[in-house]
Amino acid sequence: MYQLDFPWALLALPLPLLAWWLLPPYREESASVRLAFFGDVAQAAGLEPQPGAVILRTNRLQKLLAPLCWGLIVLALARPQFVEPPIQKVQPARDLLLALDLSQSMDTRDFRDPQGQLETRVAGVRQVVERFVERRTGDRIGLVVFGDAPYPLVPFTLDHATVRTMLGQTLPGMAGPRTALGDSIGLGIKLFEASKAPDKLMILLSDGSDTASRMPPARAAEIAKEHGIRIDTIGIGDPNATGEAKVDTTTLEKVAETTSGRYFFGQDQAALTQIYTTIDQLAPQNQKTLSWRPKRELYYYPLGGAVVLVLGYHLVMFVLVSLRRWKRREVTP
Repeated sequence: MYQLDFPWALLALPLPLLAWWLLPPYREESASVRLAFFGDVAQAAGLEPQPGAVILRTNRLQKLLAPLCWGLIVLALARPQFVEPPIQKVQPARDLLLALDLSQSMDTRDFRDPQGQLETRVAGVRQVVERFVERRTGDRIGLVVFGDAPYPLVPFTLDHATVRTMLGQTLPGMAGPRTALGDSIGLGIKLFEASKAPDKLMILLSDGSDTASRMPPARAAEIAKEHGIRIDTIGIGDPNATGEAKVDTTTLEKVAETTSGRYFFGQDQAALTQIYTTIDQLAPQNQKTLSWRPKRELYYYPLGGAVVLVLGYHLVMFVLVSLRRWKRREVTP
């Protein structure tokens, strides 16, 4: 569609007429030859001197082009535009960070798949998390793994294929044999600092107790809460084990409670699948739709038309005057 950005500029159209009606004629004094007997001559001729005026003659072409050019200039000032069809862009409203425990205990073969076959914990987790990532098409997803220390594998991105690829390459012990649970939350807080998403969610999965963190998980959870980060925690493994192999459900529950998140426990792949399905339902994909209509400026068309008319008029007059002078030269003997 076409529109005028400044339609009020059209009010300037009658300005030349108003100026012609309301303003007095232009007057100018000029030097002349003084005649001492001018009064006597005028009286003898029976004439009464009147103020003189020089009125420039206008031709029909000028009378036609002048209002046309003025209308084009005013139209250009009104800034005509062509408004193109609306363009919509969907922007994620949530940043989701996956934090996975890759300590050596994740290589324990005590996780059962849907067929009842035993597999390593990390293999079961990879399959479930990959399917979860596939469903979160509208979220920016980041990936952090932790062992002796936390490591960012993938920054927040909409390239979920890369996230799944990196998940498939994770191995137990690649980040160290121990578990830095609190430090992984601290790294997540650091990654979320550059996030402008209104909703920030961290899903933390661990199968052991914190044995390598410099920052206690409880303190890290308090800082996460101050930054508006919600943490859902998932515990897997054996809660009845002893030492480092025992999953610290108490700490995971405390972290989730502090940040207004939820705590889950998964005994096998089926239970873990249900947990991520529940998280997927409780954390619906929030999207912010941005819409705008591109505008193409058209003011240069009427402005260019006015310039062309003025230049064309002067060119025509120059040609006509030149022809008249040439004809006069031919006629003169």
